[in-house]
Amino acid sequence: MDPLSSHSASRLKAIIDTAIDGIITISNRGVIETANPATAKIFGYSEGELIGNNIKMLMPEPDHSLHDQYLDNYQKTGIAKIIGIGREVVGKKKDGTLFPFLLSISEVVLDDRVIYTGIVHDISKLKHAETALSETENKFNAIIDNAVEAMISIDERGLMEMVNPAAARLFGYTKDEMLGQNVKMLMPDPERSEHDGYLSNYRNTNHKKIIGIGREVTAMRKDGSTFPIVLSVSEVKLYNRRIFTGILHDLSEQKLAQEKLRRYAAELERSNRELQDFAYVSSHDLQEPLRKIQAFGSMVRAEESDKLSADGKEYVDRMLNAAFRMQKLINDLLDFSRITSQSKPFEKVDLNMIFKEVLSDLEIAIKETGAEITADKLPVIEAEPTQMRQLFQNLISNAMKFRKEGEQPKIAITTKYIQKQAHLVATPGDEMVQLIFQDNGVGFDEKYVEKIFNIFQRLQGHKYEGSGIGLSICRKIATRHGGNITAKSKPGEGATFIVTMSTKQIREEAVGNRQ
Repeated sequence: MDPLSSHSASRLKAIIDTAIDGIITISNRGVIETANPATAKIFGYSEGELIGNNIKMLMPEPDHSLHDQYLDNYQKTGIAKIIGIGREVVGKKKDGTLFPFLLSISEVVLDDRVIYTGIVHDISKLKHAETALSETENKFNAIIDNAVEAMISIDERGLMEMVNPAAARLFGYTKDEMLGQNVKMLMPDPERSEHDGYLSNYRNTNHKKIIGIGREVTAMRKDGSTFPIVLSVSEVKLYNRRIFTGILHDLSEQKLAQEKLRRYAAELERSNRELQDFAYVSSHDLQEPLRKIQAFGSMVRAEESDKLSADGKEYVDRMLNAAFRMQKLINDLLDFSRITSQSKPFEKVDLNMIFKEVLSDLEIAIKETGAEITADKLPVIEAEPTQMRQLFQNLISNAMKFRKEGEQPKIAITTKYIQKQAHLVATPGDEMVQLIFQDNGVGFDEKYVEKIFNIFQRLQGHKYEGSGIGLSICRKIATRHGGNITAKSKPGEGATFIVTMSTKQIREEAVGNRQ
């Protein structure tokens, strides 16, 4: 053999043996004549196991059974099914596993013999990557399609490339009606007329008006109606293209709720003004004639008593008692209205001092009833001192009033700190404190627990004196101090009143400035 030819053959063999792709040659009968190491590695055989065997050993059904017939047809007709074309096929490894590969076949005639050379490129990893990419894309599309919020993507010209179902529903179009159209169709004027200019300006200057910021804007439905949305736009660069994706949140219900709240606040303000007006009338116009009734009634009883019959004296006494009850009712109503209308600023209040002052004020009633009243060490909170005295006095007086007949009233005040949001047991210094007033009185049925805090509500009005305003005052005080009051009880087993309040109050003037 020519040394040059020998060198070329060696060089060619080295190239084939080190090739990454499989290179295999077969005879016109399909018998494998050569197979490079890559072929053996791809199919899991040794080179010796391949040489001399029919190529169909590397094929799954139905190609395995049809291959001899295909070769025979090609040699008779010259019609190529794969030779000279190349395509993706499925191969079978020695262990029986199947895998995809790209097969390119060429035909060569050497020494009057036909030889077919195939190049095998394993695409298993590529297929796995395509499958993973497809799964990721399907997940992404599922997330987009099932998102509650509307999502729209546009190109640099403003043409819509992606519209999720929520966006189509929001604007009243079908997806097909929106895709490919300019996004400005979803805008009323003047935004519609200005949008192309804004996009052009952004492309040229990168000056952002809404991209990456988000703001409230007005959108327009297919039927021409407008509605408020919050629009957040992000920009992504893909393959030297700019894509803008907007997330749109419909504010219609929120705006309706805000309007209802505004009307409710206005109505509440009107009611408060009317209550204040009533309080003014009560403190002036009603009290003056009432004082005259009391004064003249007292004069009749003192100076004309000897001229009155027994019935007459009883009538005068009943009139005076009614007048005094009316006076008490008016004073309670005034106290109720003043909780918010004439409130003083919050300050640090030591509830231990409040407790002592109330005990001093109720000294006579405590002695008359023989009440035993105890309290834990109480906290220092931000509050209005006068209203704290009202709160303690009303609850302690209530407990003494609704005592069991023939039994010493016992009233215990305890304290518990709680977290503001979760209402879990916490430590001193947290934002909320509970004052718990527990007595051993007559109690009540808990089904009336809300009723007792309503103004003028009395469960046992025929037996106990009172205006039915005291507990309403307590609830209003607790509410003003950032909390509430509730109660637990059973008939004959006493009652427990739980007052929850913030230890630190929001400054009311600051609240007013925000409104």
